[in-house]
Amino acid sequence: MKDSVVFLLLFFSSLLWSPTNQARLTVSPSSSQFFEYDSVSLSCEDDDSSAGWTLRRNTTTQQMTQCGVKWGRYTGSSCEIRFIDPLDSGVYWCESRKGPISNMVNLTVTGGSVILQSPVLPVMEGDDVTLLCETKTTPSNLPAAFYKDGSLIRKQPTGHMTIQHVSKSDEGLYKCDISGHGESPSSWITVTGQPSTTTSPTTSALATSEDQSQVSNPLQLALTLTRHLLVFCPYFISTILMVSLYREKPKDKEPLQNKRDDVTTEHNF
Repeated sequence: MKDSVVFLLLFFSSLLWSPTNQARLTVSPSSSQFFEYDSVSLSCEDDDSSAGWTLRRNTTTQQMTQCGVKWGRYTGSSCEIRFIDPLDSGVYWCESRKGPISNMVNLTVTGGSVILQSPVLPVMEGDDVTLLCETKTTPSNLPAAFYKDGSLIRKQPTGHMTIQHVSKSDEGLYKCDISGHGESPSSWITVTGQPSTTTSPTTSALATSEDQSQVSNPLQLALTLTRHLLVFCPYFISTILMVSLYREKPKDKEPLQNKRDDVTTEHNF
């Protein structure tokens, strides 16, 4: 009961945030639950290295604390938590100097002997999701029962269960139980919808053609400009020459006319 209350408090506190997803928080090993004394590495992945991402967390005992101050230590670009403790259970995210934050992940650390390995990041609608019920000291292929929102889904003889083609209805709190070993904590699985890009083959072909034309437009523009310049330049040069000659022509005619007038005058005398 205590674990459920703590989880719900952490989960609803994460909903108060509105992430911009400008960075991506990844967890290695990729799981939302860990045994006590395990090691976990968290990384803020982003193309903008100048953003200055800092890893922060909220737990039941600490709020808005950052890696390297009261917990964890930086190893290169990752924050490593060695010998993780149940008190490390909480909500983790990346935050930059500019303000935006990344996606959030909920990590649960248990001192018990059973954990549920489930996706730590949201899964896409239509994907297959595999859940693994794992014990700390024995092989992980023991028979296990899987629960969603407190109700039994099914019992699996090999300790793992695959949900095929997940939908929004599969979103919820999951846990597992291995007889004789105990029950895992609960973890929330988030399902996100597929992008609305369903188009007809004709529309898709047109979109592809438009994309290709957009890619080739700069080259086509350069070639067209060069072609026009090559065609236009001779006409431009010839026009300038003609104008120049036309302007000079009256100047040549005037002296000639004067000479003719002089000759006529002399002849009359």
